[in-house]
Amino acid sequence: MKKYVGNPGQLCGVEEVRLVGGKGDGMRLFNVRNGGGLEFSVSIDRCADISRLTFKGDNMGFFAPCGYVSPKYYDKEGIGFLKSFTAGFFTTCGLTAVGTPCTDDGEVLPLHGTISNTPCENVSYEITENEIKIKAFVRDASLFAHKLVLEREYICPIGKNEIYLKDKVVNIGTKESPLEVLYHCNMGYPLLSENAVVNIPSTEVTPRNEHSAEGIENCLVMETPQAGYEEKCYYHKLSGKSEVSIYNKDIKKGVYMYFDTAELPFFTEWKMMGEGEYVLGLEPGNCTPDGRSVMRKNGLLDILKPGEERNFHIKFTFVE
Repeated sequence: MKKYVGNPGQLCGVEEVRLVGGKGDGMRLFNVRNGGGLEFSVSIDRCADISRLTFKGDNMGFFAPCGYVSPKYYDKEGIGFLKSFTAGFFTTCGLTAVGTPCTDDGEVLPLHGTISNTPCENVSYEITENEIKIKAFVRDASLFAHKLVLEREYICPIGKNEIYLKDKVVNIGTKESPLEVLYHCNMGYPLLSENAVVNIPSTEVTPRNEHSAEGIENCLVMETPQAGYEEKCYYHKLSGKSEVSIYNKDIKKGVYMYFDTAELPFFTEWKMMGEGEYVLGLEPGNCTPDGRSVMRKNGLLDILKPGEERNFHIKFTFVE
């Protein structure tokens, strides 16, 4: 390859850019190209989440109506999170709260926690002949409260359409802390349409509420966009090393997700078939989005002791 190009950036690499204008003004992005048709943006000022992702010209994720929003506009009151929920290919929810706003152990918790609206520290990237690596450090800590840090790493092989996500969460404080993490992976058009085939190999499916229970037998059937559609959520019981996928024959492309239920024992399907709000959430996590108080009440809340860590891994494979 070296004999054919003047600069490796002709084919693949990482470019750091800043947004100009609007609520995203000044936000830093790493735009990544792997030389095999995979292109994605890592949002450095938003927990190093992946905002945009295309595969050989086709969009894979959902980009919410608010677009890019800087953390300085984050509203943690009630469901104010939605005002800056870019969604993107995936958003990290946590690290001490996921899902419904609630009060737990005397602490008022916002929707989906604060980590996705936290800028990264010590961000770096490395490009070798075989792969692209991105590393980021995110701090979720406060005086007189929990003190957690997230160490994130992406590995993207050159010319091979895969992304490996490696996360490590460490309790650097002197007190134990709740730990809730959910990877809000958001599939969007044209990958998502009424012709998309979704595979979640669950042994049991539980609707989140009565509304979701209506039509549960079609929970994996995607529909055309509908005005006034009310979201539905399903909890899928998976075991062992799991493979979840979505494939659309219209574009002849798909995404496979691989993760270990020993690390991420809960899986939520968020089905939102609304007009202009057309998205399918495929969401592995160590909790459900019912709120931390519910997890504690049910004896399912993960507690991280001082000095203790948790490791989470997800592999995304893009196929055509």
